[in-house]
Amino acid sequence: MTLSRYLVALGYGTRKEAERIVRQRRVTTAGGTVLRDTDRYEHDDVFVDRTPLEAPPGSVILLHKPVGFVCSLNDRPPMIYELLPATYPKRTPVMASIGRLDADTSGLLLVTDDGPLNHLLASPKSHVPKRYTMTLAEPLRGDEADLLASGTLMLKGETTPLLPAEFIATGERSGDITVREGRYHQVRRMMAAIGNHVHALQRVSVGPLLLGDLAEGTWRLLDAGEIDVLRTAALEYKAVAKATKG
Repeated sequence: MTLSRYLVALGYGTRKEAERIVRQRRVTTAGGTVLRDTDRYEHDDVFVDRTPLEAPPGSVILLHKPVGFVCSLNDRPPMIYELLPATYPKRTPVMASIGRLDADTSGLLLVTDDGPLNHLLASPKSHVPKRYTMTLAEPLRGDEADLLASGTLMLKGETTPLLPAEFIATGERSGDITVREGRYHQVRRMMAAIGNHVHALQRVSVGPLLLGDLAEGTWRLLDAGEIDVLRTAALEYKAVAKATKG
């Protein structure tokens, strides 16, 4: 792939714009050598305007999404892309969120241009566990864990019971919940179904990945090892779910 085509794929502009960037001698190696469009190159050794290229293809970002931000490119701002480099929504393929967190939910959100990985993690067949911490409007009664783990709980307007979920009370009006599905506003609707209301909700883990102490509104790239662990875990969750169903 020519250098200009590679820049287009990474969101640095249209074909003409990328060719112009190269012609203007704005693309160099880390050492300052000007690169031509037909030169060989390594991603980590390419700089545009003395700035290293953004993440290479196949990257995964772990973002701490704040409340109020939406996960779509086709919605009203603020959007999560305002927290990320400007090239990301222009990439081919686009850097897309793996599933979504609604505007009122904060926490761990994965973003990637790896389509197969996105599908694997977001597929309802994979049963990847996602853990949330929540603050509730009403005091806990004590029967929440049993109700949520029953596998018989139904959401309003649906005809298929929820998979069992794990709930641990952490206070009079707070708890941790782990779900293995991704239904629309699932956690909020689950708590409504058992007579409570979610006041605040944060996702703190997806599979083996933890939000940790990453500051709200910031993000980091997963390294190759973390991506491999995530992919392997998702395949294992999927295999277990298939075997259990069978």
